[in-house]
Amino acid sequence: MNDTNKKGRPRTFNIDDALLAAMSTFWLKGYDGTSMKDLTKAMGISGPSLYAAFGDKRELYLKTIDRYADVNSCAPIVAFEAEKDIAQAVKGFLTSVIIHSTADKDGPRGCFLASCVSTSVGEIEGVEERMIKAIEDTDIRLAKRFNLEKEKGNLRQNFPSLARARLLYDMRQGYVFRGRAGWSAESLMIDIEDRVDMVIS
Repeated sequence: MNDTNKKGRPRTFNIDDALLAAMSTFWLKGYDGTSMKDLTKAMGISGPSLYAAFGDKRELYLKTIDRYADVNSCAPIVAFEAEKDIAQAVKGFLTSVIIHSTADKDGPRGCFLASCVSTSVGEIEGVEERMIKAIEDTDIRLAKRFNLEKEKGNLRQNFPSLARARLLYDMRQGYVFRGRAGWSAESLMIDIEDRVDMVIS
């Protein structure tokens, strides 16, 4: 008797590693400039395996956005929440942004959302709502920390938490832009103390 419920062969690749490889490829070449051949080569898997695990190119692209937009794994936010002192937390956030925006001259730099995904808003279904959610989630996460500092008495009670969260996020995008344009980490760090003061004053 034939077993019609046989399971397919188990995956021989790590889903998260493959997703990160796909993200790097989209980041470097853009959505339109990335072919399925580019993706399978970068991910180290076959076409059928890619389709089985991630769907088509658009579905894979959306999955890379979801992976990147997870604020729990966002290095600047991790740095921001790790510091006990709020001034050092803001400095840690900005420093992390600067490092990631200038570190790899040959690979993708800065922010995947700003550098790649934003260019496909309105062109690929599902991208716009993910961009909006990613930005709003970050604003809320940053504002939550500011609110906590207000409760502790470390920030004035009328401190505009959400507005300053947005300012901090916008500073991040400015650093990303400058990093991609060739500014060095050293040059971007020069006025970081002034920027910290702008955020928490």
